[in-house]
Amino acid sequence: MVEFSSLFSGRIAEMRRSEIRELLKLTQKPEIISFAGGLPSPEAFPIDVVKEITIDVLDEKGSVALQYGTTEGLAPLRKELAKRMNKLGVKCTHENILVTHGCQQALDLISKIFLDAHDLVVCSLPSYLGGIGAFGAFQADFIGIPLESDGMNLDVLEGKLKELRKEGKRLKFIYVLPTFHNPAGVTMPAENRKRMIEILKEYDVLALEDDPYGELRYEGDHIDPLMAYDNEDGHVIYLGTFSKILAPGLRLGWAVAPTEILDSLVTAKQSTDLCTSTFSQYIAYEYLHRGLVNSHIEKIKKMYRSKRNIMLEAMETYFPEEVEWVRPEGGMFTWATAPGVDTKELVIKAIEQKVAYVHGAAFRFDGGGRDSMRLNFSYPTEEEVEEGIKRLGRVLKEEMGTS
Repeated sequence: MVEFSSLFSGRIAEMRRSEIRELLKLTQKPEIISFAGGLPSPEAFPIDVVKEITIDVLDEKGSVALQYGTTEGLAPLRKELAKRMNKLGVKCTHENILVTHGCQQALDLISKIFLDAHDLVVCSLPSYLGGIGAFGAFQADFIGIPLESDGMNLDVLEGKLKELRKEGKRLKFIYVLPTFHNPAGVTMPAENRKRMIEILKEYDVLALEDDPYGELRYEGDHIDPLMAYDNEDGHVIYLGTFSKILAPGLRLGWAVAPTEILDSLVTAKQSTDLCTSTFSQYIAYEYLHRGLVNSHIEKIKKMYRSKRNIMLEAMETYFPEEVEWVRPEGGMFTWATAPGVDTKELVIKAIEQKVAYVHGAAFRFDGGGRDSMRLNFSYPTEEEVEEGIKRLGRVLKEEMGTS
């Protein structure tokens, strides 16, 4: 019998399973209302549009769409993405864009080209666990910066960068989700984004901006991506995705980066999967080229705004008064904190009451966050949002000894 453990790389010890994916296995029973996954609503999928586009693509470009493509991605799609990015304030051309199999692949490729064992990466506390997992798989060492109601604490960040400079150490990059943060739901205001760019320039540091939810705003004024404030100085890499504005099953995302970085990402991708699905790219291209995306985003926003409002109102009604939560201006999540409650232990009791969430410790690498939870409002129906919060409220009241 082969002793497989002796054959594994040292890197495998740094990898950890996604707690969300593991938790989802426990929530597959139809009677369980799940706030756990970061899933779009199936009602948000433009099935008829995708069906029509698919038939057209197969009829008109089938022999090309079913073939291998270039590693960089379909040129017409990249040009459409460049137009969209410029409208968001990001100055780029299609030559600055790489199409990937979702944002998660982009996180992996960026880790591959930047990280050696024990290189330093800054993340907020809490932060997206997919990012933490990707960087950790390449044996990065993490520096945590507290997350406030207006995003990453820039005073603490600047102090840490000063400290590292004195020690002769240098970060590889800062991972930031400035708009409708996953998991915390908070948004960094424009003035903080400007200050962060100044910090990046002062300390010659890269920022990796992950922006899956930026176009899903339900209240307040639009804020340009962090990359828009960087102009052409090259201190920001931007990641976008079709998962929230079209469908995650297509597995399409994109990276916007300076040419030198993009070239290295292309090289890394060639040894990973050669190219992103040409067929999926043609569907996404037609979706953008036909001008269907904006009206569909408005439909999604109307749907999710209503669910968000129902969740926030239900929390006000059913949660113990000691519990606090974020009112997100957009995105798919709110973040609740229950003082004195171990939310990791409470998950099992919640599932017994047929409701699920993700505990806060899953989004940290420092052992903290055990009194917090992430709640997704996009996936359940409006009726399930109300009932699920009611069930969770009962669990919290019992745990906290309140009535």
